[in-house]
Amino acid sequence: MASSAAIHRSCLSPPSSSSPLQRLSTFKDRDHNPSSLDSTATTSTTTTNPLANFSTDPIFSLFLSPDFSSTHFSSQALSSGSAASTAERLQDGIRLLEKQLRSEVLSHHDHLFSQLSSLRDADSALSLVRSSVFSLQSSVRRVRSEISDPHSQIKAKTTQLSNLHTTSLNLQFTIKVLRLIKKLRDLMEASAESLDLLKGAQLHYEILGLTNDNDLSGIDVVDEELRWVSEAGAKLRSEGMKMLERGLEGLNQAEVGSGLQVFYNLGELRGTVDGLVVKYKNLGVKSIASALDMKAISAASSGGGGFGGPGGIQRSGTPQIGGGARAKDALWQRMSGCMDQLHSIIGAIWLLQRVLSKKRDPFTHVLLLDEVIQEGDPMLTDRVWEAFVKSFASQMKSAFTTSSFVKEIFMLGYPKLYSMIENLLERVSRETDVKGVLPAISSEGKEQMRASIEIFRTAFLGLCLSRLSDLVNNVLPVSNRGSVPSKEHISKIISRIQEEIEAVQFDGHLTLMVLREIGKVLLLLAERAEYQISTGPEARQITGPATPSQLKNFMLCQHLQEIHTRISAVLLKLPREASEVMSPSLGVVYGVACDSVESLFQAMVDRLQSCILQIHDHNFGVIGMDAAMDNNASPYMEELQKCILHFRREFLSRLLPSSKTAAATGTESISTKLARGMASRVLMFFIRHASLVRPLSESGKLRMARDMAELELAVGQNLFPVEQLGGPYRALRAFRPVIFLDTSQLEASPLLQDLRPSTILHHLYSRGPSELQSPLQRNKLTALQYSLWLDSQGEDQIWRGIKATLDDYATVVRSRGDKEFDPVYPIMLRIGSSISENSSQSDRT
Repeated sequence: MASSAAIHRSCLSPPSSSSPLQRLSTFKDRDHNPSSLDSTATTSTTTTNPLANFSTDPIFSLFLSPDFSSTHFSSQALSSGSAASTAERLQDGIRLLEKQLRSEVLSHHDHLFSQLSSLRDADSALSLVRSSVFSLQSSVRRVRSEISDPHSQIKAKTTQLSNLHTTSLNLQFTIKVLRLIKKLRDLMEASAESLDLLKGAQLHYEILGLTNDNDLSGIDVVDEELRWVSEAGAKLRSEGMKMLERGLEGLNQAEVGSGLQVFYNLGELRGTVDGLVVKYKNLGVKSIASALDMKAISAASSGGGGFGGPGGIQRSGTPQIGGGARAKDALWQRMSGCMDQLHSIIGAIWLLQRVLSKKRDPFTHVLLLDEVIQEGDPMLTDRVWEAFVKSFASQMKSAFTTSSFVKEIFMLGYPKLYSMIENLLERVSRETDVKGVLPAISSEGKEQMRASIEIFRTAFLGLCLSRLSDLVNNVLPVSNRGSVPSKEHISKIISRIQEEIEAVQFDGHLTLMVLREIGKVLLLLAERAEYQISTGPEARQITGPATPSQLKNFMLCQHLQEIHTRISAVLLKLPREASEVMSPSLGVVYGVACDSVESLFQAMVDRLQSCILQIHDHNFGVIGMDAAMDNNASPYMEELQKCILHFRREFLSRLLPSSKTAAATGTESISTKLARGMASRVLMFFIRHASLVRPLSESGKLRMARDMAELELAVGQNLFPVEQLGGPYRALRAFRPVIFLDTSQLEASPLLQDLRPSTILHHLYSRGPSELQSPLQRNKLTALQYSLWLDSQGEDQIWRGIKATLDDYATVVRSRGDKEFDPVYPIMLRIGSSISENSSQSDRT
């Protein structure tokens, strides 16, 4: 590029002795062989363009890059270790370029000379243009001088007009402001009773708006009046705040609305409401802190006599000896006052929020709440309540950790503390429950307030569990297995449980939490009692008098039942949820009580069943009429009567409650329930095996009827009133006449309704032929084995076993060629078919 520029400069300037052209001509003069020049030019044109070679060369191609850096290239050449070879290649390239440049100049010599003449012509034309430009500039200077004076005059007049216009506007706004100030002055000179705050606030806002928007500061008359306007504004704010606070204290919506309108007219509504919220928030926080200020409490309880006298404080607010009771009363009084203060504050803020959400400006119809709360901002009550909860939780945590006195009072008196919180929440909810208006406290806010005293609730529940557990551990220690608690000890446990429930029954939620702790205690009690229960053969013996182990089990059963009965009676007065909470633990207590005597009753049931099984050792088919009419019972029945009488005297008499006690509790005792079950089982077991007796003659029926009468008398007098047994008693009363019915009358008898179908079917075997074997005979089972099988089967399964014997009988009859069956056969089939139908219906349902 530099060489090209030099060539152009040489073309535009006259040739000199040292110019390149001159040197070129000198070179040509020295070359006397023209053909040599032509051959050189031809060779240069035919030679490959060096720039094309440079573009592919790894070194020279870098020089063609637009972002080539000589410094960078030099650094690379030096660092590569071949700087000398690189420099030599660069010199070769330079020589090649110079040679190519010389060749280009020589090949375009004629064209360059023609361009030189064109440049001379352009230079002469440019001289003419330059003179014309000079002439034009002089003309422009002349025109500028001619129009500058009118422009200056117009500019001055325009400035004068603008000043006149601004002055006129300032005068107009000043007059308007002064008129508004006069109206405001006349308004403010009225008495306080007739002072129109709303209009005054509107005038004050308009005055300040005109003054600020039009920059009237600096006008003496306006500045003097604005000082008075400022004083008037202060008075308007003061009166408006008094009205607003008076309305909030008296819960007067009209006054609150008027007060808010005053500040809206002043243009200060949001700031005023924010200030009120902060003020009430600080009042509530201060009230919470004051309520738990142990120094102030102790000083007040000591009569203001300072901190050193009786009733004063020591260390971190703990009252000295003699002042604890007064300090405790003072603490509760302050807490009560704090709750009242929080109630009044949150009620006032809710009223403020409610009026804001209802009132609109009468001119712009703007809702005042929209001026105070922007989208996404929390409501006023939420702001205040959140501050209250945060402060209350902090103070409670601090009191729990730093003041053992407050911790003990609130832990022991947690129900009272919880009641205060619940009363506050209930009062606020009740008073702010207005249709179409948000309540003052949300459900989440209530839970947050309850959670603030959770630390004392946990301590209270732990103390409740500890007190009851210690009582149980003292009454039923693990180390002394042989001891049985006295009735007084059990009554003490029950009384303590009742006291714990009564202390919290004012609140259902707290009651449920206490009941869960009581449930843990009952489980501990049941565990300890279960550990005391005696087991083994000595506890299950029924042949001799009651052993000490059995007597201890009886006492444990009675104690546990007393606990179950009395606590269940307390739960009847509580909501249904209370019974659901206590049901598992009470069930465990009841189960342990049953376990203490159930094995004894089961042993007695087994003994009586073994007596009844002896019915199969007697032949009721050949008993004479004289023996049947004997007033004495059968030997097996006499043994059964003796066993029942012995059980009554030695065991039931100690277990069954007196009629007076049963009437007082109104519930069935465990022993009574077990005795009732035993009586029902004995009656049904007797009916089962009496129906299996075969053969059964007429005299045998009389003996069996006599035995049934003896059984009814023995069970009714010694175990349980048979009339109250229901189905088992009706079955016994029905079975006695059934055995005397003729077979043809049996199926239509209404007595069958009180008997199980399997009982009738078993009895019919005694009326059938010998070929009709009973399931007991067919399967070669003992009476005990068959009885055990019957206990585990339903009526439909029993019928299947009977049906198999009927099929065998039918096969025998058909094999003999007989055409008629015994009359009992079709009766048994019809009774069995009814069992199948009933079973199918129950399956479908």
